[in-house]
Amino acid sequence: MKQGDLVVRKSYGGDVLFRIATLNQQRAVLKGTDYRLLADAPLPDLSVVRDPEYTGAAAKVRIKVNESMRRIQEQRDKQVQHNESELRRELSESQPYFEVPGKVLHLDGDPNYLKKSMQLYTQLRVPAYGLHVHESQMAETVFRLLPQLKPDIVVITGHDGVLKNREQSSIYNLGSYKNSQNFVNAVRVARDFEKSRDGLIVVAGACQSHYEALLQSGANFASSPGRVLIHALDPVYVAIKASYTSIRETINLADVINGTISGIDGVGGVETLGKYRVGLPKPKSLSSVKATI
Repeated sequence: MKQGDLVVRKSYGGDVLFRIATLNQQRAVLKGTDYRLLADAPLPDLSVVRDPEYTGAAAKVRIKVNESMRRIQEQRDKQVQHNESELRRELSESQPYFEVPGKVLHLDGDPNYLKKSMQLYTQLRVPAYGLHVHESQMAETVFRLLPQLKPDIVVITGHDGVLKNREQSSIYNLGSYKNSQNFVNAVRVARDFEKSRDGLIVVAGACQSHYEALLQSGANFASSPGRVLIHALDPVYVAIKASYTSIRETINLADVINGTISGIDGVGGVETLGKYRVGLPKPKSLSSVKATI
């Protein structure tokens, strides 16, 4: 067994697929491959996975991911059809239009999750800038980058979780979480920069994060109402939904929550206007949308 191996925990019935981040004597630090989960386990409790495509955990997650991506694509197709039919009604002749989706700043405490996230932004043509930042440095990074990049949407995510060694009654204490305080600090900085929730959309949190504290700090969408594990791409799904919802409409809460892989126990939020715009006439030269790290 070595660093980088894919493993599952026997004591948990192999419910989550992990990659070994570091080895220390007879224990390993693990990072979830699909869920934003950081854990540790004794080596005898681990079983190496040779073919992750055929593990029960990976197969179930893959089905959910495919369903979520299908919904995104269906919503985009409907949006294009709606735009075209609306413009035909309002103009005497057909005119090609151009799209201006909301721009995303994505800060992630995990480089592997960041890579997956940026691939999805690129695939769905969302203009995005991504940066791997340790959770403790996110507030400082938000303060530095928001004035430079002026995004429409900021995603603040990484690793989190409820600490094992805590009193049962301390679930609403920020000190009972690995990184919720860091996320809260970053949200507060973002909200100081732009007070309006419609001016800057903030998506914050990771696995088991302090949902209530993040919303109270000014986040539009946050995890995790049910203190559950959220999928690595759930914050990305919310950001994409915000990016492609018209500025004339509020983001449909039921759609965005049901469309995530984790569902209502994983993500919640408040009514927010979208960031998508349509323009006429189409410029002769329009640079292609790219997601950059």
